Amino acid sequence: MKNQFLTISLSFLFLPVRYIEKDDVSHKKKNIIINHAVANDSKIIYNELHLAAAGLSEKAFDFAYKGYQYLVKKHKLVNSNILAVCDFSQSSNKKRLYILDLVNNKVLLTSYVAHGRGSGGEYASRFSNRSRSHQSSLGFYVTSSTYYGEHGLSLRLQGLETGFNNLAMKRNIVIHGAPYINDEYLDSNKFMGRSYGCPAVPEKDCAEVIDFVKNGTCFFIYHPTKKYLQSSKILNG
Repeated sequence: MKNQFLTISLSFLFLPVRYIEKDDVSHKKKNIIINHAVANDSKIIYNELHLAAAGLSEKAFDFAYKGYQYLVKKHKLVNSNILAVCDFSQSSNKKRLYILDLVNNKVLLTSYVAHGRGSGGEYASRFSNRSRSHQSSLGFYVTSSTYYGEHGLSLRLQGLETGFNNLAMKRNIVIHGAPYINDEYLDSNKFMGRSYGCPAVPEKDCAEVIDFVKNGTCFFIYHPTKKYLQSSKILNG
């Protein structure tokens, strides 16, 4: 009788393991399907918005769109219509800020955007989350409220990625206008001026940029840095 009871008990012990494995496989398959769907949507949108002609790399947009979808799913965005992408793989002499309306399939604006002086010269290559580093911080942000400061109208950014940009508020990393990033500046300099880490934009574009992205939109700063791409919980979640 004891042996019979033991046999029955052991048989039930292994049942949950089989169910867990089945569920785990289903979960993996579901993630694969979702990732394929996101990738297909990304390619369609990229082509419909003619982003290659605008200068935004398909790889940068793929990462931006994947993270944007993650934030939508997690209810992190107040305004999910807009996606803003800073492509810091490009020269600072290019208009590498893209503000996209994903509902109406429009490129609302392209503009110059500065990187931190500690991040490099014409090209950004170093990034940090540390105060006083004067470097830009990679990753996904949600835009916050506006205020008037030493640079005039400015927009706060809340960094969402621990270790990469979560100290943005503490560092006063904001969108603001600057006189060192425009066509006139480039006429007499080899490359655009740089900030203390803020994604600064031309003064003439500042109000329009902020109006498009303020109050809870997705703002993504991209660079093909392996450490970030492999470690981002948003991109790999």
